Amino acid sequence: MPRQKISLEDLRAELEKEEETKVEEPTEEEKPRKAPKKTVKKEVTTEENLLVPIEEYLKAGIHIGSQYKTGDMRNYIYKTRQDGLHVLDIKTVNERIGIAAEFLSKYEPARILVVAGRVYARKPARKFAENVGCLLSMKRFVPGTLTNPINPNFVEPDVILVSDPGVDKQVIKEAERIRVPVVALCDTNNLLKDVDLCVPLNNKGRKSLALAYWLLARGIQLKRGIIKDAKDFTPTIEQFE
Repeated sequence: MPRQKISLEDLRAELEKEEETKVEEPTEEEKPRKAPKKTVKKEVTTEENLLVPIEEYLKAGIHIGSQYKTGDMRNYIYKTRQDGLHVLDIKTVNERIGIAAEFLSKYEPARILVVAGRVYARKPARKFAENVGCLLSMKRFVPGTLTNPINPNFVEPDVILVSDPGVDKQVIKEAERIRVPVVALCDTNNLLKDVDLCVPLNNKGRKSLALAYWLLARGIQLKRGIIKDAKDFTPTIEQFE
C-alpha cells in the first residue's frame, strides 16, 4: 500500500519546530520564595541520541567541512579550526540524517531518485539505491532528464536526493521547474537555493559519504518496517565505501 507523502509545507513546518528552542519564563506565582542556587545544565551529545557511536562519526570525518562557508550554511557550523577548516555540529548532522531518512521513507522507493555527480559519492549512492530500491543517476546528469519526455533518460521521480548541490545543480534546477522536493547533502561551502531539506555534512570525503548513505538506507528500511531493529541491517559501512 502506498505510504503517505509529506508536503513541502509540512516539512518546512517540522524543520522550523526543530530549530525553535523557546523556554517559557515562570510566572510570579510559580517562582520559589527563596530561589535555589542556579545550575547550568549543558546539553551534550550522548550515545543514546546518536544513530551510531560518536567514534564512527569522528572516524568518517562527517563533521569536517571545507575552508569556505556560505551564509546559507552558517547556522550549521560549530566552530572554525586553526587551519581554517569549518567544523559542523555533529548533533545537527545526526538529527538531519534522521529527519531525511524519515522524509524519504514516505515515498515509494521506485519514485525516489538519488543523484551522484561527485566521484566519491557514486559507490555510496549505488549501494543506497540497491538497498532502498530507488532510481540512480551517476556521472553527468543529462539536461532534460526530468523535463523532456522524449529524452531517452527521462524519469518522473516524486523526490530527489543529491550528493552535492554544487555538482548536482542541473537536477536541482529541473526539480524546481517541476516542483519536486530536493533533499541535499550539503557541505559548508554549499548554497541552499531550491534545496528543500539540507543535511549538513562533509560531502567530499569517501568515508563520510559512505557513512551518510549507509545511515540513510538503514533509516529508510527501519521507517518502512523492512527491518525491526538497526542491528538487522546487514550491509556494512565498508561496503558503501
